[in-house]
Amino acid sequence: MTCYDELGKSLDETTYRLTLIKDAIEREGTYELTYEELEHGARMAWRNNNRCIGRLFWQSLKVFDERKLLTTNDIASALYRHIEYATNFGRIRPTITVFHSKVRVWNHQLIRYAGYESELCVIGDPQSVPFTRVCEDLGWKGKGTPFDVLPLVIQVNEEPPQWFSIPESLVLEINIIHPDIPSFQSLGLKWYSVPMIADMTLDIGGLIFQAAPFNGWYMETEIGARNLADSNRYNMLPKVASLLGLNMKTEASLWKDRALLELNTAVLYSFKEQGVMIVDHHTAAKQFERFEQMEKDEERKVTGDWTWLIPPVSPATTHIFHSHYDNVVVKPNYFSQKNPF
Repeated sequence: MTCYDELGKSLDETTYRLTLIKDAIEREGTYELTYEELEHGARMAWRNNNRCIGRLFWQSLKVFDERKLLTTNDIASALYRHIEYATNFGRIRPTITVFHSKVRVWNHQLIRYAGYESELCVIGDPQSVPFTRVCEDLGWKGKGTPFDVLPLVIQVNEEPPQWFSIPESLVLEINIIHPDIPSFQSLGLKWYSVPMIADMTLDIGGLIFQAAPFNGWYMETEIGARNLADSNRYNMLPKVASLLGLNMKTEASLWKDRALLELNTAVLYSFKEQGVMIVDHHTAAKQFERFEQMEKDEERKVTGDWTWLIPPVSPATTHIFHSHYDNVVVKPNYFSQKNPF
């Protein structure tokens, strides 16, 4: 067992544990991870995830074990604690909360903005439109603004899902301003502080946990080059370009590139100005290079999905762009799962 090797267990300890696991499987058809196995397995899963550029910090992951919770109220309380602990007043802490295998969180992220579609337009995040409809069908009603925080939707076994509003006091949001363009704030942009992924499974030792929300912290391009910029998301590049007075009549003016740069500059500045952790893509690439060296020192092969590791802004300026990675999947790991709605 790689996990036990890394934990420094003796051969006798490993053999004894494997015997216990075999006996449990023969008797009950499954087995249960110890907390030590769960903790290190979740950290290994982060280290093994091919799409993540932030793996340097895998050993710092805080693991909350909530496998005993089986009521939606208790699960919601644990998710509130996750949000509060991870946010930490802006000093973001990498965190994962692991629930029983029968628990499912329907959200893509614990905190995300709603999307309301009409015949004329979409208010909010277009990517959230289907889930927003699900929440509304369950009885939730938002305010109809571009930045309404969606509720948590929790399901246990095959019971009907339940929704829970997230207390406003738990949601740390950052108003997006620009260091050199005072009028930038007229765009009325903001974003939440922590990306807490909730819809991936955690696979450790052949055991699958459907609900294991986890987080690191943002790289600025996730917000400035994707969430706020993509044409199928908030599509802010035309408005930013207009604010800057750029020539949008021709692609050759590179107005999209210039608007994109200023939007990312604003995101970075705003987070740092408000004391919330974030990393720029150049620093993140250098951190990944350190991770690669550390893994080499441990004689572990670094796997990766190049298409995800390169940043969406100026990728050719990073060493990752000029490197090759084997995209083989190693477990423990995090995996996508079928949408429940």
